[in-house]
Amino acid sequence: MAGMKSLMKDTAIYGMSSIVGRFLNYLLVPLYTYYMPKASGDYGVSVNIYAYTALILVVLTFGMETTFFRFANKEGEKADTVFGTGMLVVGGLSAVFLALVISFATPICDTLGYGNHHSYVLIMAVTVALDAVKALPFSYLRYKKKALLFAGLQLLNILLNVVLNVVFFVFLGRTQVFWVFAINLLCSALIFLCFVPGFFRIRWRIDFGLLGRMLSYSWPILVLGIAGILNQTADKIIYPLICPDRLDELGVYGACVKIAMIMAMITQAFRYAYEPIVFAKVRDDDAKNYYATAMKFFIVFTLFAFLCVMAYMDILQHIIGREYRSGLVVVPIVMLAEIMMGVYFNLSFWYKTIDKTLWGALFSIIGCAALVAVNVVFIPLCGYMACAWGGVAGYGIPMILSYIVGQKKNPIDYPLRSIFTYVALAAAFFIVMEILPKSLPTALRLIINTALVAAFIAHLIYHDMPLASIPVLRRFVKK
Repeated sequence: MAGMKSLMKDTAIYGMSSIVGRFLNYLLVPLYTYYMPKASGDYGVSVNIYAYTALILVVLTFGMETTFFRFANKEGEKADTVFGTGMLVVGGLSAVFLALVISFATPICDTLGYGNHHSYVLIMAVTVALDAVKALPFSYLRYKKKALLFAGLQLLNILLNVVLNVVFFVFLGRTQVFWVFAINLLCSALIFLCFVPGFFRIRWRIDFGLLGRMLSYSWPILVLGIAGILNQTADKIIYPLICPDRLDELGVYGACVKIAMIMAMITQAFRYAYEPIVFAKVRDDDAKNYYATAMKFFIVFTLFAFLCVMAYMDILQHIIGREYRSGLVVVPIVMLAEIMMGVYFNLSFWYKTIDKTLWGALFSIIGCAALVAVNVVFIPLCGYMACAWGGVAGYGIPMILSYIVGQKKNPIDYPLRSIFTYVALAAAFFIVMEILPKSLPTALRLIINTALVAAFIAHLIYHDMPLASIPVLRRFVKK
């Protein structure tokens, strides 16, 4: 249980920083959707360009975050040497990327549809290069268990971004999307500078033999990462290509997806805490029991988050401007896709811990192909609803494949009966929330929804998490 307590502690730190960070980021959603008119398509432009940058970031980091944890925890390897070797890859790729974008700015901008806005592409190219170079130092902080410093820097970046956006949009009246990108660049540069003093304290060593082994391990993770990020961004890239005159619809979809991103926040917080522990425990006798328990509680808490979001949608909808709310119907679908993505992440460790990352690449490619197919075929017919269901296909298929193959190659005894009980309970409560008459007073609907959420919590406490087992509450509960 000591390992589980450590996981819960680190998840709490990463989770709180992620929750606070997401909350601060949420302040940008009403800012943009209230100040950027839907018809201008400016918010759609930001959704589209950020989708490209997310994809490029995965390419530039080249799977080196996971690779760093794997090799830093291997016997005979030195963490500083692994870090320096990884930085050589990421720094080199980032420099080449920037040189190519600057050299071929005009054809790149014309291809993307921003021929009259070269500044958008150039600013975001520099930003994504800086973010890529920062990725490994952030991983180094996680490896060193410096969760508070990690969280502090992440929050500083977000807080600064929010404050500057408020100043420019509200007080200076600069509501063009250009300022969104310019502020992002400034914040990324300042956080990068925070790492510079630490670079001088690290014993930089580059081992070219190690480099070959790391690249052999990381390139399948790169493929997996590209496929995975395409599952999150392909719809936002494809939509303008299929419907170039409907960027306002992309803005509606992108705004509503922000509400569903609480699930991505939970998954990210769990990943930050869980990934270093998994590779550290790989030689422990109880490792598989630990993975099974972690999977169960991950699913339980993501289902709880799902119910909370759906229960209080009458309140949460005010995060986005009124003219963007027509797309709220996608929220439960996108959250379902994010839960599947989190389960797939948990399942991925069966091949990562035995150095069979090719399986992950294969599963993710299949999922990505399914997502792209759904988007290409159905966007002309269903608009952004196709984007939402494409995400379910893109994550659901590799999740199922990973479980089936994993149980043959490196089986783990997951508590499926208990997991499916929670899934069925959450599904039943969600259906009740959905069939409540819209004519009911909002206050009454919120009371009923709160009772359903409380019932889910009661089931959890009764069956799996007695109050006496929770450190903060045990002193108030009789054993």
